[in-house]
Amino acid sequence: MSQDFTHTKFGNTGITVCRLGLSATYRPGKRAIYKALDEGVDFFFCYGFDTHMISVLRDVLKNNRENYSVVTGAYNLLWTYPNLRRTLEKRLRQLHTDYIDVFLFLGVIKEKHFTEQVREELYRLREEGKARFVGISTHNRKFAGKLAAEGALDVIMMRYNAAHRGAEQDIFPYLNQYNPGVVSYTATRWRYLLKRPQGWPKKGLIPTAGMCYRFVLSNPHVDVCLTAPSNIKQLKENLVAFRQGPLGEDEMEFMRKFGDEVHHRKKWFM
Repeated sequence: MSQDFTHTKFGNTGITVCRLGLSATYRPGKRAIYKALDEGVDFFFCYGFDTHMISVLRDVLKNNRENYSVVTGAYNLLWTYPNLRRTLEKRLRQLHTDYIDVFLFLGVIKEKHFTEQVREELYRLREEGKARFVGISTHNRKFAGKLAAEGALDVIMMRYNAAHRGAEQDIFPYLNQYNPGVVSYTATRWRYLLKRPQGWPKKGLIPTAGMCYRFVLSNPHVDVCLTAPSNIKQLKENLVAFRQGPLGEDEMEFMRKFGDEVHHRKKWFM
């Protein structure tokens, strides 16, 4: 549970983090990433291909390593067993660090994909100290809720936004006993929440990206919401909105209504 709007204890990990995390998937540039650091962002999700993020983190992790939380993972490859260890060790070499804070098995679609072999390998990596905490990212909310109730993972990364609120029933009620860290992404629903859906009044309000992030973070069960700006201007706008705190109840109701409309219009893209 969150201690305040901008910072929280990250689940049961003992780490205090900024609740707005940064992904460089859309390559915002090094200047934007350094700006995020200057503004107090300390939670970073990186792939091996986002070279700007890798470069900046390699620079800043040399000093005060404990001040930053680095998250990465290996994707669920449906046609072969994922080499979790090889992926993790590659990230360690890329970042010039001895450990990753959170290592995830990414893109778990069905329960059968999270095999006992995968689970045991994650646990081994944690025991060896190469990953401090382990978890999965998934759209399968019911499975995520089951894992949360079992205390099987340190971290759950899942989709949650105004159009996709199913986690409120399928995941959040199962967090209390073991308190895994919760990371959410796609706050703008791949930008569909920033567009006027068909049939929406022409003069009707359209959410901003900042409103989308504030909607997600107004739920105290979400520890960190990832933002993935494509430039420094978007980053600055998101940070300004983030610091405005939670949405008011009227704003929350508007976001739910708008989210329902977007979800209804885009059922094909679940």
